[in-house]
Amino acid sequence: METKNIRNFCIIAHIDHGKSTLADRFLDITGTVEKRKMKEQLLDQMDLERERGITIKLQPVRMHYTHGGVEYMLNLIDTPGHVDFQYEVSRSLAAVEGAVLLVDASQGVQAQTLSNLYAALEQDLEIIPVLNKIDLPNADPDKVAHEIMHVLGCSREDILSVSGKTGEGVHELLVEIIERIPAPRGKRNVPARALVFDSVYDSYKGVLAYVRVVDGTLTAHKDLKMMATGNTSSIVELGVLNPHYTVQPTLQAGEIGYVATGFKTVAECRVGDTITMATEPARTPLSGYKQVRPMVYASFYPVDGADYNVMRDALEKLSLNDAAFTFEPEHNSALGRGFRCGFLGLLHLEIIQARLEREFDIVPTITAPSVVYKVVRTTSEELMVYAPSELPDPSTIQVIMEPYVRLEILVPSTYLGNVMELLGRTRAEYKNTDYIDQDRVQLIFEAPLADVIVDLHDQLKSVSSGYASMNYELMDYRVSDLVKLDILVAGERVDAFSRIVPREAAQREGKQIVEKLKEVLPRQNFAIALQAAIGGKIIARATISAFRKDVTAGLYGGDITRKRKLLEKQKKGKKRMQTVGNVDIPPQAFLAVMKR
Repeated sequence: METKNIRNFCIIAHIDHGKSTLADRFLDITGTVEKRKMKEQLLDQMDLERERGITIKLQPVRMHYTHGGVEYMLNLIDTPGHVDFQYEVSRSLAAVEGAVLLVDASQGVQAQTLSNLYAALEQDLEIIPVLNKIDLPNADPDKVAHEIMHVLGCSREDILSVSGKTGEGVHELLVEIIERIPAPRGKRNVPARALVFDSVYDSYKGVLAYVRVVDGTLTAHKDLKMMATGNTSSIVELGVLNPHYTVQPTLQAGEIGYVATGFKTVAECRVGDTITMATEPARTPLSGYKQVRPMVYASFYPVDGADYNVMRDALEKLSLNDAAFTFEPEHNSALGRGFRCGFLGLLHLEIIQARLEREFDIVPTITAPSVVYKVVRTTSEELMVYAPSELPDPSTIQVIMEPYVRLEILVPSTYLGNVMELLGRTRAEYKNTDYIDQDRVQLIFEAPLADVIVDLHDQLKSVSSGYASMNYELMDYRVSDLVKLDILVAGERVDAFSRIVPREAAQREGKQIVEKLKEVLPRQNFAIALQAAIGGKIIARATISAFRKDVTAGLYGGDITRKRKLLEKQKKGKKRMQTVGNVDIPPQAFLAVMKR
């Protein structure tokens, strides 16, 4: 097909605004999927995505639609909406010329709507604003349209109204996509250059790279070259997704498809790299691609040390399917050999943990998540600290710096007081207020990343009855008064529970953790002391009482001294057990402390 008849676009929106449902209607109306094979959220292929009702991985699909007697090829990329998967959205935007900005007609513009919109404008994409869910009884299209006009600076006529559920207005949207989104600008008679915007692993074909061909032509069974790493391989197979893998002999400029590279390891085919043909390589790689930076670090340890290699293989395969996930080996004196893993947020961590359990049958022990701190020693040497156990001796530390983020919160004005009260309990600094309309307010804060990632999102939803939304982006590092909080179980320091906290919050945090552990740790035949400490100073304590067998049950009558004698004997036995007793900590305890 000629380049002028190709349209590449993605759908961007806040979480749960109906991206996957609208994609279903596109597949339905264009006849890409037969009606008997159609099901809800068809592009959400993972069981986890379907269970949680969220998109986790971007998913490309090719459709054909005839308009004005001309057949057009429409390449759609469905993207996630949760703030943790912002990186997936940025990858999609790099591969297309236009974006459908979807806004729920009942909920209005949300924080992630704005974030995705600004990212699309940075890439200079054509934006088509669309109101979705107009069939809902509580939809208010006119009010939400004014919000979009305020944010985008467009006119009311530019905003389309659709229902992804009923299909109303979807034909008109397809026509607008064809008329408003520009055709790809690549040339077909030059050396091939294709951007790798995603990858999945196939045990038979190796790494499947999802690519957008910018220039030239990729041909099956010929040698390819990765321009960043210099690796070469033969193209095992290439084709398109509609939405299943369909083999083709070539992929030409402007097209989106997949390339089975034959590579077997992650490092050989990086997301963001440029593929060219080894026989006629291009001179310069494609630019403008941002490297992902993990926001949160936590360590995964196998419960049985013998499973270390199995876990490493599983994490390698996961990192291949998820370019934002990083890991490296580490050793812990208490937990043995494991891996320090980098995530975009706590939901990302939960998803990786759930995938490890389901796909590889591995239940890891997880340490408390932390952000990356910067430590300046008294010798002026700078040190990056990824885990509390890496923090040097306090006497050698000059300052500790932590990452700060720009936090945007969109909230109905009726909940403004609740949100300000909630943020007042954190270390966030208020910066600005912007009224989107009479009923909706955008609040800007600067806050420590550590305060934002743990449970601010959940608390925000609680105080605003679910109406507030948030988005954040990394700013810089700032000096803070921080200390290392250690947790001792039966006198033994457990590194997995250690965390770096603000000095003024240390006692409260320590008390919360020991109380939580008291609930989740199983009782033993001896009492277990749970203590929170800063250095050698104990700041909080709780005790799990021992199981108590009634040793006097067999007595009848007689002197009280007989009963006392048996109880004393039991007491001595328990004391001896306590000195040699080893407490087993189940994986649920680590998760409970992590979530608080």
